[in-house]
Amino acid sequence: MPTEIERKFLVKNDDWRSLGTGVFYCQGYLASTPSKTVRVRIEYEYEIPLDHAQELLQTLCEPPLIQKTRYRVELGELVWEIDEFSGENQGLIVAEVELADENQAIALPDWIGAEVSHDPRYYNANLSKHPYSQWAEKLADHS
Repeated sequence: MPTEIERKFLVKNDDWRSLGTGVFYCQGYLASTPSKTVRVRIEYEYEIPLDHAQELLQTLCEPPLIQKTRYRVELGELVWEIDEFSGENQGLIVAEVELADENQAIALPDWIGAEVSHDPRYYNANLSKHPYSQWAEKLADHS
């Protein structure tokens, strides 16, 4: 089974906004432990009917739900996914890029800030338990 190799960064300015269009996502977690994560997500393509997903989100998932708009930005051979969070995580913007291997060199766009790939606070499952709006310390300049 192939392993996903992703790097995650904070976004420090709006220079990326004209480079892609966004799709709204809403997701909640049915289970989130170190060994497994089970989520329900509403997006453009879905495997269960929308009304079923909405019912699962409303009745089974722990609040708060993760609400975000995802933008796909193609730069060279890489595709960046930029998540602009709303709801309880309003104000957080994170960019991810998937790599072919962990040693792949990448040129970072000028709108990329601090790398947070290994900071568990930025995992969606953790943002549902400890939303960005409740953090005592936030990285002010995202650099």
